[in-house]
Amino acid sequence: MALPPDDSRAYARRLHLVFGAYAVGVVVFLLALGWAEQSGLSRHWIGPIFLFGTVMVYAAIGVWGRTTDADEYYVAGRRIPPIYNGMATAADWMSAASFLSLAGALYLQGFSGSEGQAGGLAYLLGWTGGFCLVAMLIAPTLRAMNLYTVPDFFQVRYGGRWPRRIAAVSAVLCSFTYLVAQIYGVGLIASRLTGVQFEIGIMLGLGGVLLCSFLGGMRAITWTQVAQYLVLLLAFLIPVSWLAYKQLGNPLAPLVYGTQIAKIGQMEDALRASPAERQVADIYRQRAQLHAERLRDVEGALAAERARLQRQLEELRSRNAEVAEVMAASRALAALPRDVATARERWSRALREDTERARPLGGLPPHARAFAGDPEGSPAERAAFDDARRNFLALMFCLMVGTAGLPHLLTRFYTTPSVGAARRSVAWSLFFIVLLYVSAPALAVMVKFEVMQNLVGTRFDALPGWVAQWTRLDASLLAIEDVNGDGRVQFAEIRMGADMIMLATPELGGLPYVVSGLVAAGGLAAALSTADGLLLTISNALVRDMVSQERPSRRTPEQRVILTKFALLGVALIAAAVAAARPAEILTLVTASFSLAASAFVPAMVLGIFWRGATRHGAVAGMLAGLGVALYYQLAHVAPLRGLLGLAAAAPSWWGIQPISAGVFGVPAGVAVVWLASLASRKPQRG
Repeated sequence: MALPPDDSRAYARRLHLVFGAYAVGVVVFLLALGWAEQSGLSRHWIGPIFLFGTVMVYAAIGVWGRTTDADEYYVAGRRIPPIYNGMATAADWMSAASFLSLAGALYLQGFSGSEGQAGGLAYLLGWTGGFCLVAMLIAPTLRAMNLYTVPDFFQVRYGGRWPRRIAAVSAVLCSFTYLVAQIYGVGLIASRLTGVQFEIGIMLGLGGVLLCSFLGGMRAITWTQVAQYLVLLLAFLIPVSWLAYKQLGNPLAPLVYGTQIAKIGQMEDALRASPAERQVADIYRQRAQLHAERLRDVEGALAAERARLQRQLEELRSRNAEVAEVMAASRALAALPRDVATARERWSRALREDTERARPLGGLPPHARAFAGDPEGSPAERAAFDDARRNFLALMFCLMVGTAGLPHLLTRFYTTPSVGAARRSVAWSLFFIVLLYVSAPALAVMVKFEVMQNLVGTRFDALPGWVAQWTRLDASLLAIEDVNGDGRVQFAEIRMGADMIMLATPELGGLPYVVSGLVAAGGLAAALSTADGLLLTISNALVRDMVSQERPSRRTPEQRVILTKFALLGVALIAAAVAAARPAEILTLVTASFSLAASAFVPAMVLGIFWRGATRHGAVAGMLAGLGVALYYQLAHVAPLRGLLGLAAAAPSWWGIQPISAGVFGVPAGVAVVWLASLASRKPQRG
């Protein structure tokens, strides 16, 4: 219920005072920790202080916002001012993918993406452009309908239970994929802050998620996200501003980082001409040839390798070799694939990785290159150029349309007092997101400059301490191997994962460790804020849109809220179990969820808003068709799944489009089926 004008102004003034006091408290906390570090506080204490300090603040907000009132739990009483709803939406949006992986993707893929994965600036353009679609096409209409969830729209617009059921299932599917990525990020950051194992880090972070969302629903989540936005804003801008000042003498990174792009281009030319880099590339090429030979006879190669390692182990034991040598041989034997299928999958992956790293710059594309290939070159180069450009546009399309269909994002605009406030809220969301997004390309460029300028050429016995810490945490995040045995780091010998580049930026730039703690706390805030909204969306879909619709008269609104809370707890535990298996990188999982949301929701939603002729049968058929096409295209390219089903190792692609952009097929299929099925199912008018 909207507040009267005088009450609304007084409410806004109270919020401004509270937020101002919180902002001052955060700054004082940072200054106090910085002073403590200079006074001798061990960095082993700084990380846990950041983790538990910030999580306890979020938990306190969650406890303060506890409620069993349906309006408060589902839509925060519909009284969140646009500026604060925009801040909460930005925090919800700045997920682990945006905070942790976006700058990393730009570092690894350059501005246009690599041959194997479209990306780069497509993420920035697609995600920000999607908010324009939300503002123009969807948010005002949904707010005017006074709904609670996105599946509500499908029942109100089309009638019947099936549109709502399918929307609920789709919401669970795309939101769960997104949620797994966030909890993976939570585990990564918590383990980095405290030094505990990744799985324990997941459980620590999961406790913070549940404390924020379990008791108060959207009311608690909204104010927690407002608090989290300030933390992640400071965590992102301080390192990038420091790097810009250190390298260029100006902290306004988005305005000055272009100078470093030209320098990186010169360094890339020097690396391509370096004899040591070519030597490393030749060694990776030889490794790739070895894997290719193994794959010609996987069973025989596996048996031969096992026999060789067993003979080596027996020989070491027979001559009473050092314990370290025996243990190393035992680990190598235990690490062998247990069966032919596992060996084929592992060696195929190693073949792809070594082939990639045998290319110039360790497989990374030139940073400022427009697209792969050459539009004026050979037929193969022209084909590579067309393929890269096609995938760039396809990914940008999926991210834009997926933004307009994400249930946890659209639900945020239900919390504003009016339709006009919903529109202003979208504008504020864009403003708060742009504050961070314009700095992401600058951060990627300046981190790459630091690596090429200061890390490449360093002796292995003089590597900074943070390198050893990250390699111990997870070799997929950072691995540096002296491939050619010269004792110095070559660029091709460095393998960095997209998920660690932002977290390692303060140490790479020589900042105090308190800033590293702040960055990790910012990443944790980004992951927690999005996980909160996703958990609420999934639990609402399961309870309010599916279970409670079967027998709506048997449960009071308060009982639905309580049941939703327990569903939220169950979903969180399942997602934690899946995230512990590390199914894929954060950015890959998030992008897949955008394709699913775009295909399942947007065709039936937009046509339902703007075309009166859309029917229930058309909506059901279109949602199933769009979701089915996108889901099939993504799963058909999962190699382990194809191996489990006994299919060929590689699935054919459609026009060279990569699986993460499956929405480029799902959305047109959904639109066409909604239109055709609606025309076919419309009742003829009687004259």
